[in-house]
Amino acid sequence: MKHTRKDLLDIFVIGFALFSMFFGAGNVIFPPYLGLGCGKQWFLGFVCYYLADIGLALLALFAILRQGGPEGVTRRLGKVPAALLMSAIVLCIGPMLAIPRTAATTYEMSLAPLVSSFSPVLFSALFFLLILFLCVRESAVVDIVGKVLTPALLLGLLVLIVMGVLDPIGPVPDRVLVDNVPFTGIEAGYQTMDVLAAMVFGIIVLKSAKSKGHDDPKSLFRVVAGAGVVAGAALLVVYLGLTYLGVTMSRFFDLSVLRTYLVVAIVRNLMGYAGIVLFSVVVALACVTTAVALVSSAAGYFSDLSGGRLRYSWLAAAICLFSAVVSCIGLDQIVSIAAPVLNIVYPPTLVLIFLSFFDRHIRSDWVFRMAALGALVTSLLTTAADFGVSLPFLARLPLAEFGFGWVLPAAVCGAIGALVGRKRT
Repeated sequence: MKHTRKDLLDIFVIGFALFSMFFGAGNVIFPPYLGLGCGKQWFLGFVCYYLADIGLALLALFAILRQGGPEGVTRRLGKVPAALLMSAIVLCIGPMLAIPRTAATTYEMSLAPLVSSFSPVLFSALFFLLILFLCVRESAVVDIVGKVLTPALLLGLLVLIVMGVLDPIGPVPDRVLVDNVPFTGIEAGYQTMDVLAAMVFGIIVLKSAKSKGHDDPKSLFRVVAGAGVVAGAALLVVYLGLTYLGVTMSRFFDLSVLRTYLVVAIVRNLMGYAGIVLFSVVVALACVTTAVALVSSAAGYFSDLSGGRLRYSWLAAAICLFSAVVSCIGLDQIVSIAAPVLNIVYPPTLVLIFLSFFDRHIRSDWVFRMAALGALVTSLLTTAADFGVSLPFLARLPLAEFGFGWVLPAAVCGAIGALVGRKRT
């Protein structure tokens, strides 16, 4: 079906909005570090990263589009399990991980390179006071700034990438610093939390498309799918370029380098001190808008979950206070903590996203419940093994070397759920 001029305009407008939602300033840190670690196999690492990040995030978006909202993806778990899973997702992209990461990223990428003696504790307190003010007042300034910052950040990154490609900082090395390139790429994709963010922010995209007059399912799907392609293409260029820039820094650093310092070093080598100042301002403001969106979403979700008994303003204040404390441990520590948490939350979420495409052909809710349970139990055991518990059978599961050892247990448990559901009918 042909797109009208209005359709194309709406696709690009929503597509760039989707880009801004998926591409937080914190995402700048993962591709360069991935490239540094993967060395001569950097492109393989990038492909795995991109598929685990944007590929799965767009899959989640289409699942939400198909179900009419994120609650449609989780509803067949049952009321309480669905609420628990969505709460875990919101906590991950909220006060436990993503919100503190915005403050830590702002400090390490924007302030520390310019004023290294400034107290991180004082900065965190000031940062979240600002976030709380913007959230409680629900200021339109954030929307205005966000519309300016996303193109500015994208333009700055494209200039940085072009400079780094035309005049590389260093050659692509022969070495590979990580043991498992595909798994490293997939884990880095998990760390962006874009799949979990899609579960929370996806409804915004649907509302935006509907507000532009795309009410019928075919038109809605066409516009949202087109917007997904636009966002995916823009992110492909940016992430590919940033991964390559990380590779070119291999002669200077190994994996002991801080992720934020690596990005700052790339900017300094390519654009000098003036580039660091400009990049610091853009990243700081982008982190502010990201933090405001996350705090507002998390506070709104838990207020709705409580039936309004917990006030939005008090929840926003509590989230800011908790996030301020967590952010003081530093960005790399937050990333380290995030890895096992995300490795537990992602598998059941991905199972539900996948099954939601076939829900009309799956009559029993037990298929969803048992498949999600199988994925959850396997991911818990895998995380325990990562911390030293001896569970050698996990390594023999299909796809375990890529971080998808939970797929077979989820499929087997889903089949058991189908049998249980058949006996109950």
